Amino acid sequence: MSNNYKKRIRLKDFDYKDCYRYFVTICTFNKKPLFTNDSLVTWLIELLRERSKSFSFKIWAYCFMPDHLHLLIQGERDDSDMRRFISSYKQQSGFYYKKKTVSSLWQINYYEHILGKEEDTKGIAYYIFANPVRKGLVNDFKEYKFLGSFAFDIMQL
Repeated sequence: MSNNYKKRIRLKDFDYKDCYRYFVTICTFNKKPLFTNDSLVTWLIELLRERSKSFSFKIWAYCFMPDHLHLLIQGERDDSDMRRFISSYKQQSGFYYKKKTVSSLWQINYYEHILGKEEDTKGIAYYIFANPVRKGLVNDFKEYKFLGSFAFDIMQL
């Protein structure tokens, strides 16, 4: 196998457009724990809000763990393009991060799971919110400052 071989992680016959829901995980470059910095994460959340509006995506849940980001997103139009949205977010945030720090922010790829109709949106959002609890960072997810939703009030969970 050549050194140029790249494992395909996107589905071959799926265009990633429309009103699908996705559970996305994006890791930091070399899994460095970069998301402990308040100002960085606050900026990334605001950029996520702006990019999600530009690309017509609802953000059901986000959680910035120290070395990765979990997202539960849903296209809001039939031309909502998940690959373009994630690519734009990673590209813009990575560009400005590298300009400030001379370091890379993100790994090249990311992982996504396309949710089936039977999968409960709020149940998966809660699973994402429980990550800091499972990792022992907080006792209650409501104590963790780097998670939230742009779609509903998480305090109601």
